[in-house]
Amino acid sequence: MKQNILLQLHPMTKFYFSLFILGVVLIIPGYSFAFAIFPVLVLIAVLAGVSKEFLSIVLKALLSVLIIVFIMQMFFYPGDHVLWSWGIFSIKQEGLNYGLLLTSRILAIGSAFILFFRMTKVRDFVKSLEDKGLPPMGAYVVLSTLQIIPEMKRQAKTIMEAQKTRGVETEGSLLIRAKAFIPTLTPLILSSIAGTEERAITLESRAFSAPVKKTSLHQLTKGNVDRVLPIVYVLIIIGLLVWRFFL
Repeated sequence: MKQNILLQLHPMTKFYFSLFILGVVLIIPGYSFAFAIFPVLVLIAVLAGVSKEFLSIVLKALLSVLIIVFIMQMFFYPGDHVLWSWGIFSIKQEGLNYGLLLTSRILAIGSAFILFFRMTKVRDFVKSLEDKGLPPMGAYVVLSTLQIIPEMKRQAKTIMEAQKTRGVETEGSLLIRAKAFIPTLTPLILSSIAGTEERAITLESRAFSAPVKKTSLHQLTKGNVDRVLPIVYVLIIIGLLVWRFFL
């Protein structure tokens, strides 16, 4: 079965692309270009075969933030050109423009990094950082940090399903679900502590803290595209900086 070319790119190549999007969005003024980045990212997600997960996370993680930020800037950003007013609330042209600028950049940058983590396995990203010179201890800290929320989510789901089999009502209104979630906190915390201890014992059994050079069975390779794309990113950023500040 033929693998997806985009998914086969080196993790650092995909990470540099996210940083490239961040730089481009901050360099080019206005919100039109930043908003135009999002359809491009959606197209890349479709080509990579991760569009469903990508759009789902964007809607869940970014939509509410974008709405809140836009409303706050629209109503409370200082300005002189009032478009609409009611009592203490007023919408100003300056606030509307700044709200669009801020939300467009948050959408573009946030979506770029969400796409990166949908296209890249966490262990591959951490291994690429380790290949760049990150100490094994630092690599483990990064890996643990990136995995802690998904791991606790899986544990919470397992505990909730166990309670459901015992007759505890876990579905229904928000109040019912809140009541069902509170009893899961204690076993969730205890299982997390136990899991930390088990991981520490496992690491020590593999001589993780031994002052010797570490080896790994998991190796990453770079292709010609992985060597060319970062150079292209840098050249484009330099060109945009010259255009922005000198031309």
